[in-house]
Amino acid sequence: MTLTEKAAYIKGLAEGLSLDETTKEGKILVALLDLVAEMSAEIADVQSDIEDIDSDLDYLNEYIEELDDDLQDVEDFLDDEGDEELFDEDEDEEWSCDGNCDECDGLACEDDEYFEIVCPSCGETVCFDDELDPENLTCPACGEKFGCIVDEDDLKAISEEK
Repeated sequence: MTLTEKAAYIKGLAEGLSLDETTKEGKILVALLDLVAEMSAEIADVQSDIEDIDSDLDYLNEYIEELDDDLQDVEDFLDDEGDEELFDEDEDEEWSCDGNCDECDGLACEDDEYFEIVCPSCGETVCFDDELDPENLTCPACGEKFGCIVDEDDLKAISEEK
């Protein structure tokens, strides 16, 4: 039995007893019964609102869990992308492998030197050595072909080190 049903039952009992509403006691009882009926109706409304809020919270919690899963997928993807980045982003600097890169797995790469250039199309850093023609490079990120000018002294220095 709900609160509003209980309040209605008590009011029905009082009416069945034929309370005299003209006496002091009767006026108080009638006022109290009206108050109980109003309070039970308000409490029922509040309980309904709480149930709606609980339902909304359940939905929001599920949504947050989905967002969290999606964010984890993005973080994992970005972490994987970061692992593929073997070189510094600084332009126009020479780079030599320290033997810890994914390309060589630490084998016979320590003395190799590379040139870095930023792809004019996508901004990705492209690394190459003297085996590639610097005037005919292809960006591994976007596939765009481009060329660059390398100082011959730098190419000779790399060739002599091999």
